Formats: sequence, C-alpha cells, structure tokens
Amino acid sequence: MTRVDRVLVAAEPGLIEVVEETVPDLLEDGAFRVQTLYSGLSAGTELSFFRGTNPFLTACWDSELGLFRTGTTATGYPVRKLGYMQVGTITESRSPGHAEGAVVAMTYGHRAGHTADPLTERVVAVPADLDPLLGIYAAHMGPICANGLLHAAAELHGTDVRGLGDGVRGRRVVVTGAGVVGLLTALFARHHGAAEVVVVEPAAYRAAAASALGFEVLDPGAGDIAIELKTRWRNGAGDHGADLVFQCRGQTATLAVALRLLRPQGAVVDLAFYPDGADAVRLGEEFHHNGLTIRCAQIGRVPRGTAHLWDRERLSAETIELLRAEGAAIRAHLITDLVPLEKAPALLDDISNHRRDVIQAVFTFPGHAPTTH
Repeated sequence: MTRVDRVLVAAEPGLIEVVEETVPDLLEDGAFRVQTLYSGLSAGTELSFFRGTNPFLTACWDSELGLFRTGTTATGYPVRKLGYMQVGTITESRSPGHAEGAVVAMTYGHRAGHTADPLTERVVAVPADLDPLLGIYAAHMGPICANGLLHAAAELHGTDVRGLGDGVRGRRVVVTGAGVVGLLTALFARHHGAAEVVVVEPAAYRAAAASALGFEVLDPGAGDIAIELKTRWRNGAGDHGADLVFQCRGQTATLAVALRLLRPQGAVVDLAFYPDGADAVRLGEEFHHNGLTIRCAQIGRVPRGTAHLWDRERLSAETIELLRAEGAAIRAHLITDLVPLEKAPALLDDISNHRRDVIQAVFTFPGHAPTTH
C-alpha cells in the first residue's frame, strides 16, 4: 500500500514547485509517522537552491576530506529536501518512547508528512507548554545560534565551557544582521548576560524588529559605526571596540564591517553563509593589523574538545529554554509570515526578486495546524 505526500521541490534554477510524492504506507518496527504542522523557511539557504548558487549543486562534498570536489557527482536538480525546521504530530508509532499525539521538531524538509527512523534522525520533543509554532527552532536553527555562543565561550575558555554565557557574560557584543539567525543570536547573548548587545542592520524592516525586541540598532550606511562604537567602548590605551562580534548576515561587506568593530585580538564568530564569494573582505587591513580571528561556527561541529559536555541535544535544550523566556517576543517580531505550502513557490519568487520583506516565513498545512497559544 502507498500514500501520497505533498513536497516542496526545487526542480531547476528559478523553479520551485509543490509535487505529490507516492511513498510506502508500511510502518516498520522502530519507526513512526509524523504529520507536519509547521515548516520554517531558511531563506538564505533555500534561495541559494532557487537561484542555483548553492555549492552542492556544482560540486560534491567529500565529508571525509572536508572538501568540495569538482569533477564528481554533485547534488544537482531536482532538490527534493528543502528546509530543516519542521514541527509535526506523531500520528502512528512503532517506536518506544515516541507516543502517538506527541509534538516533535525534526529536519526532514518541507513536506506534509514523514516516516521517521529515530535511530538515524534527530527528534526533539516540543514541550506541552511551548507554542508548537516556536518549535520550528528547536531541532536545528536554534542550535545553530546556540553553537555560536558555544564557540565564543571556547575562544575564552578552551574546552572548559560550562555554560553558554561563558563567552558573552559581562561583555560588549555586536550582532551584524537582523535576520532570524542574528535576532536569535542577539536574544541568546542578552539572555546569557552580555553587558551590551548592539545589532547592526541596514534594512529598515529588520532594524524595526530588532528595536522592538529591545536592542540598540545601528545602520552601517548612516555613518562610520566603527568610529562610533570604538569611541564609546574604550578598554584602555589603543584598545577600543567590541569584545565579540557575531556575524549573521550573508554579505561579505558585512564581514568586513564586523572586523572593523572589534577591539584588538577580538574574534568574529561567523554564522553566515556566503554563496557569492568573499571579494569585499579586505584581509590586509584590520584583520591583519589588529590580529583578529574569524571563527566559523556551524552546527556540523561543536568546538574541538567540548563534545563530552556539548552536543546538539544540549543545544536544543538551551534553545527550548530561550523559547520559553522569549517566546512571545519571538512570535510577535520574528515570525512575520504564515503561508500555506501551496503558496511557497510564489513566496520564494517574491523574496528572490525583492518584492516582499520577510524575516521568518512559516509554511502551514491547512487542516493540520492547531490553534497556537
């Protein structure tokens, strides 16, 4: 027996479509079936598949060597798994510990339903006291941002990181970019005791969201914000600027700004994705003369030597703690669009062509979603 699921697919550059996919209806021992409630759009990553700029489309990732290799088989089109922020209800289970009716966060892509193997896939329980809509951040996006704080802590404490606040507590922090990653990271930094958190964002609608969340916002196009912050933040003679910058905007010019904001020997913790290259990063200037560090913090790994204490499950737990504390504000100011899955292709086309301003879009599945609270 088979069943039919609706799936969002990148068929070719510029063409995203909802297709029907026939899948086996047999549920094997150990598996469970989940019906999707909400599926969050990761605009930067998914637009790279829409536009054809994602490196996986033209080169093969060699996970053993850690290299993109040309001349071998790349992912190519069609891309049948888009997205990594899903929340759903378990409708049928043959898996101990995964009860029918439970709400879970997973990373199986934009689709109406999924058959899961909990031995090979991450499953994060969404607590009953948390709005299921906020659960889109629990499995992957929230841990990405939490991992940024973990890398900041490792810069100071090496392998002896006891809490996410170890890298930000009492420090002056800048977050460049007020998209989803930037705003969640700024909330994490404030939640864990940063002395000041300043958000840098040129787009008015994103700057407004950051301001509504209670952050000071600077427009990098309104003047030299490096002079402004380095005049304000004085640590000693010849030592001015931010203790730490989280770079969360996928523009290399913004990375260059982030480097200019740092005090000498400071670090940029980089959470951005750069599908267009890095021509604007002038590594012969502040990066060289101030002895700076760029630390890439991606969810594929925690800082070396910390895995005995920190893994993705703990980062998900930290995310749920943040969502409990800031959930109402996140719901009000980050999640800007609820869109039925069938309208996803039009939404992506609008975002790609700058016809619509979106911070966090979430695809819904009419008839499946509960009333949020």
